[in-house]
Amino acid sequence: MLNENFEDAKRLFLDPLMAMHYAHLAMLEQCGIVSPDDARAIRDGLDAIDLQAVRAAVFDGKDEDLFYHVERLLVMQCGKDVAGRLHTARSRNDIDMTLFRMRQRQYVLTVFHAALALRENLIDLAARHQDTVLALHTHTQPAQPSTVAHYMLAMIEQLERDAVRLRAAFATTNRCPLGACAITGTGFPIDRELTSRLLGFDGPTGNTYGSIATVDYQLENVTATAVLLAGLGRFVQDMLLWCTAEFGYLRLGDGFVQGSSIMPQKRNPVALEHARSIGSRALGEATAVLIALHNTPFGDIVDSEDDLAPLVDRVFHDATRAITLVGAALATATFDAACLERRAGEGWITITELADTLVREHGLAFDAAHAIARRIVSGRSANPAARLSGLVADASQDIVGLAIPYTEEALVTMLSPRHFVEVRTTHGGPARSETTRALAGSRQVLKLDRQWLADTSAALAHATTRLRERSAQL
Repeated sequence: MLNENFEDAKRLFLDPLMAMHYAHLAMLEQCGIVSPDDARAIRDGLDAIDLQAVRAAVFDGKDEDLFYHVERLLVMQCGKDVAGRLHTARSRNDIDMTLFRMRQRQYVLTVFHAALALRENLIDLAARHQDTVLALHTHTQPAQPSTVAHYMLAMIEQLERDAVRLRAAFATTNRCPLGACAITGTGFPIDRELTSRLLGFDGPTGNTYGSIATVDYQLENVTATAVLLAGLGRFVQDMLLWCTAEFGYLRLGDGFVQGSSIMPQKRNPVALEHARSIGSRALGEATAVLIALHNTPFGDIVDSEDDLAPLVDRVFHDATRAITLVGAALATATFDAACLERRAGEGWITITELADTLVREHGLAFDAAHAIARRIVSGRSANPAARLSGLVADASQDIVGLAIPYTEEALVTMLSPRHFVEVRTTHGGPARSETTRALAGSRQVLKLDRQWLADTSAALAHATTRLRERSAQL
């Protein structure tokens, strides 16, 4: 068990651990807790540790974990009396919680970056298909015409809300527990603001017990990602259906399909299948994190630490893979516009517009207009050769006592999929004027989110540089 934890810690936490050693040392020296001479000796000892050798180290039982392994290497460099001063005013408890947060904020940024790339590809796809008519479904049945752009914008907006959740999760995570020590803080005059800044945090956590005991930041990261994955899975399911020969709507680029060893005609959309499978696995791993933490004591407990860290890592690793794969596959996607429009004109899915027109132009109650429209559908089913104008006149005479006259040409236009889309200029609707406005808004939101990612990443990189410079000044 200790060997597994040692290997996981080397892979996940060595770099954050070393950064935290340097930051804590700089704070101890500035606060007068460690003398300048000892601080320089410890700094030189940390500099002398061969990180590649640490990564290659084999667990031999001499040290319980990575922390003690690095501590032993530091003792070898500058002696026990000097090296031992680095652990003043801290505990493995606040060290671990700091490492976890440092790692998880990177996870969130990685998922955020992948989701931005997916959004950009969907925005480009929607912009190319504002006039590509599409039959949308409710309860798995054809319902009303829309456009590919309108459908894609629904997913884009969902991903925008996912970005809000991920940014909120990052803000919760980016607080530094270092200085909380075991659970009650310390009597030494430490500066938690300084160590927070040196490690790129927005500030220290609050209550010292909560700094060690709480895992809500971790759950917020995981659940924000899980919400994204659940929404993405529903979208991928539609894309896979659209790739079927029966639908024939969507075609992926050659690099994202797979042939058959025996059936030469096959173009299997396996990129999306892999994305669905990997995303489902990540969602299962996210659920496992919640279950592992459910009903554990509210305090320092191994359930939320070393054994859980690899599972959390897998959540974000697999989530990033799934999101990235969907974005890459759809960047190559093409739609059969003629097939889409033909299907959008079948099955009377434009008939709602006839009822709406009767209400707008003749002041009918919608229930009456709906009844007339229903009669048109049943009348044509009984007699496919019947003229629409005659059916409307007869139905309206029977239902409202007035034969409403429409020419055959007017009714054909009224019931066309394109007309259906064009008149739906409601905010958020499928008309080109609305999808143009929505796409402009989504591009602006994407720009702002990209700027946040760039600024946040730059702030973390700047903190790394600042820590290196501060350490050199010891």
